[in-house]
Order: sequence, then C-alpha cells, then structure tokens
Amino acid sequence: MSVAAVQFVYVALTPSGGKRWGMVRGRDARHATEQLRRQRLVPLQTWQLPGWAGGGDKRPSLKDQAELHLQLSQLLGRGVPLIEAMDVSVRSVSAASRPRVERIRELVAAGSSFADACGRVEMFDQVTVSVYRAAERTGDLGGAAKQLSIMARRQLQIRGKVGTLMLYPLIVMSVSIIAGVFLLVYVVPKVGAAMQDLASSQGAELPLFTKVVMSVGYFVQQEWMWCIAGLVVLVLLVIFLRRTIAQVIALLARKLPVLKDVVLAQESARFFTVMTAMSRNGVPLADALGIVNATISHPVLRAQLENLRTKLVEGGMLRQLIDTVTALPVGTRRLLIAAERSGDMENAFETLAGDMTEELDRRTSRLLAVIEPLLIILMTLFIGSLLISLLLPMFSMMGQVG
Repeated sequence: MSVAAVQFVYVALTPSGGKRWGMVRGRDARHATEQLRRQRLVPLQTWQLPGWAGGGDKRPSLKDQAELHLQLSQLLGRGVPLIEAMDVSVRSVSAASRPRVERIRELVAAGSSFADACGRVEMFDQVTVSVYRAAERTGDLGGAAKQLSIMARRQLQIRGKVGTLMLYPLIVMSVSIIAGVFLLVYVVPKVGAAMQDLASSQGAELPLFTKVVMSVGYFVQQEWMWCIAGLVVLVLLVIFLRRTIAQVIALLARKLPVLKDVVLAQESARFFTVMTAMSRNGVPLADALGIVNATISHPVLRAQLENLRTKLVEGGMLRQLIDTVTALPVGTRRLLIAAERSGDMENAFETLAGDMTEELDRRTSRLLAVIEPLLIILMTLFIGSLLISLLLPMFSMMGQVG
C-alpha cells in the first residue's frame, strides 16, 4: 500500500494575522494540515491538485537520496540510534522529501523495519531497499548507508556527464536557431525588398531561391500568431509523446557509432556501482543480478546478464559463464574470473565501477569531439543558406552590370 505524498494548494493565516497562499505536500488533507501547523500557519482551506497538474507523486531526487544516505552513514556509524538519526537526517533533504522521511521515522518507531518502511513510503528504488534489507540481517545498516551514498553520488556524477554531453549541443543549436530566425524574419525581407526594387529598375528578376526565402520570411512576419500557435502545438505533442520519443532516441543512441559506446559505458558504470553496494552487504550474486537487471535499459546487456543469472541459479560457475556476456569488454570479464577465483568479488566490482566511470568520461570527451564539427556544419548550412539568399541577387546584378 502506497503512502506517498501528493500536492495541495492552501490558504492559511500567518502568526501576524495576514493570509498566505502556497503549496504543500502530504499523504492526505489531514497530513498536509499538520505540515502547515508545524510552520505556525492556521490553514483555512486546502485543495488537492490532480496528477496532471503536479499533484502526482514522484520519487525524491537522487540528490536528496544521496544526502539521506550520507547522514545516516555518519550518524549510525557513530552509534546514534536509528530513530534519532532520522530526526537529524530529515533536515538534510529538501522540503518536498521531508514528509517521506518523517513517515519512515513514524513507521520505524511503530516497529517496522527500516527497509520495509522505505519500501512502503517509496523513498528509494527496489535496489536500495534490497540493500538495506540485507544490511538489517547483517546488522550493518550504517555500512550499507555509506555504500549507497557512494553509489548515489557516482550515479549523480554519471548523470552530470550525460547532462554536459547534451547541454553543449542544445546551447549551440539554440543560438543558431535564434540567429537564423532573426535573419529570416527581419534581415532577409528588408534587404530582399531593396534588391527587388533594384532588380525591377534594371529589368531583372531575383533568383528563385531568394524569392522562396523571402516568402517564408514574409509569411512568418504576417502570420506570426499562427506560427506561435503551431509551435505551441508542436511542444504539446512532444510532451504528450515524450515516452515514445524517448524510446526512439534511446534506440538510435544504441545504434549510432560512437554514441552507442557512450550508452554502453554508462550502463556498465551503473551496473558495477550497484553491484558494489549489494555485494558489500551480503546479497548473493544471483539475487543481486536479479535485482540489478531491472535497472538496466540496454537490451543486449540486460538479456546477457539475465541469462547469466539463470545459469548461476541452475548451478553454473561465474568463471565458466562470464564469457557469454559479450557486451562487457574482455578485460572486464577476465578481471571477474580472477576475482571469483580469489574470492574478492567486492573489490572487483568497486574497481570496475571506477574504471567504467573513467571510461565513460573518455568516451564522452570523444563524442563531444565528434559532435563539434557536425554542429558547425549544421550551423553553416542553416545560417549560410540565408546569407546565400542575399548574396545571389547581388552576384546576379553585378554580372549583368559587368
């Protein structure tokens, strides 16, 4: 049963007697009212927002999860009781995540295990809950929190690299589009009109390409409201079809040269990072693979790891089966074979997680080196075609004068 928070709009009295409007999250209207009273506000009215308007619940951000793991690892490692640690940790997360942390504390105080409380409140994903459940059996909840903090921060680092990879092309394309629209709407029509008059006085005509570009510019000028409406409709379609678009982009990313290597490095870094946390908390290899596979989006890697898990459950040995996971580099497979023979899988997973993160950094830099000239070519074609539409009639008239 989910007890996740939803969004409420409220109007309340402040201690000074004034009125305040705002938004608050709570499991229900009563819980939202309690949140307001803790802020010394007297609620007059609350309205629950529908899911499409922002009332739908989302799992806390990875940054909040990392902060909570870090606080718990530091406090539990120093012998602070779990409930007291939760009292302190609630201040380390954002206001949107605090109701969940408070609810976890309430459930633990009522006798629930920490892992079960996290699962009921949907604070973390299945992998994190499984790590905490295994840690409760071994009595090392603080150690698990430390490993999960490292895992979350490493995932944040991976996301940051992917975000950096996407940010540069978006900035360049945005600047190009803005400059191109300015040329198309303001510069080309004015200069084109002057050239049209000059060409008419000489009994000449403008080139067809120049006429087409000018017509497009005039249309945007005169029908700008329709153009904006069309842009809004396009944005709404993108939002409505975002899942399908994301699937298509993901499919292309796994097929295109260079980019597919970045995607595989990202998935591998995430896989070994999670396996490090699970192996250090006593989760058996086959069970860990079953849990981690649900977080992998790369179809080839996921299918090969699922086949590996099936063979391990049937009694196979990792050193004999790891070569079937061809999505992983040969060096990675050899390291896992050596680690199983020495019984040091935990350190092997941690080493590979760091190596894959560095590999992702290298491949990201390589991809940026490929993207830069492609963006320059696209900018040249887009803006250059507009400039050519202005230069063509000049060259034409100069030729006639000559």
